[in-house]
Amino acid sequence: MFAVIKTGGKQYKVAKDDIIKVERLTGEAGDSVQLNEVLAISGDDGALTLGSPLLEGAVVSATLLEQARADKIVVFKKKRRQNYRRKAGHRQDLSVLKITDIAAKGAKKAAPKKEAEVKADAPAKEEKAKAAPKKAAAKKAAPKVATAEKKAPAKKAAPKKAAAKKTEE
Repeated sequence: MFAVIKTGGKQYKVAKDDIIKVERLTGEAGDSVQLNEVLAISGDDGALTLGSPLLEGAVVSATLLEQARADKIVVFKKKRRQNYRRKAGHRQDLSVLKITDIAAKGAKKAAPKKEAEVKADAPAKEEKAKAAPKKAAAKKAAPKVATAEKKAPAKKAAPKKAAAKKTEE
């Protein structure tokens, strides 16, 4: 059984007990992580189920082993004959995950909230709804009316002739 998941803008084919390195996820070593963006799941019988684009209710559970950093890469820019050279380095932050479970339909749901917590959250939701800006009615600009009378193109003035020089005799 395997699944194709999407995290950090990349896709990974994972099976149970696989160890993968993905872009940094929040959490500490030992935490449990649920990856909800499941694109496809293959069952034990080999049947492949594809999502469009995601499978509803499918979850891949993983344990966060460590937060690490990738090897350094060198970024070097050069423009020839311009005396332009720039050198920089980069180390990508990574999370190392161990896949613990692949659930095709639903996963362990979070514990239901107590009534006191629900009542406490209600005023906050109302404030957010009030704070949302209301869309003003869109005003349509009046179309420009083309005038029937067109101005005649301006005529250029005739070039001035050089004044004839009078010669004294």
